[in-house]
Amino acid sequence: METAARLSRRHLLTGRLRGETAPLPIRPPWTDEAAVLDACTACGACLAACPEKILYADANGHPVVSFLEKECTFCGACADACPEPVIGSRSTPAFNHRASIGASCFAPRGIHCQACGDACPEAAIRFRPRIGGPPMPDIAQSHCTGCGACVSVCPADAVSLQVPETAHD
Repeated sequence: METAARLSRRHLLTGRLRGETAPLPIRPPWTDEAAVLDACTACGACLAACPEKILYADANGHPVVSFLEKECTFCGACADACPEPVIGSRSTPAFNHRASIGASCFAPRGIHCQACGDACPEAAIRFRPRIGGPPMPDIAQSHCTGCGACVSVCPADAVSLQVPETAHD
């Protein structure tokens, strides 16, 4: 009962505990939340330019990436189309998030599936053999570009993109 007393109706209905914040949306490659909110005029040029059609407008008209159907190919069309100083240097990593495999993955439940590994253009998802069951996915975070290719192909919706925890000194 103590937990129920600490939850507001809003937090209960949204599935968040008090004090928990929603994750920031994924913005176009080579951008960050501050740049988008500070410099973006919500003109939609990047949305129209994206050949993969993975960019959508949020409630304020700012671009958000959705990897539910396709991945980012890092073609740079969004950067070329943007008339404002929103997109940073293309010599830096495009995204700061990396793939993460959650508990709904089929492999721990004894079901053989390697869809995420097959879709990964960087071969960042490999499968460790194990005795008595299908191979387990393992992500080489240093090889993951955050392109999202693994997200849409996962039949268990187990793959998500997370910003890695920074090391504390």
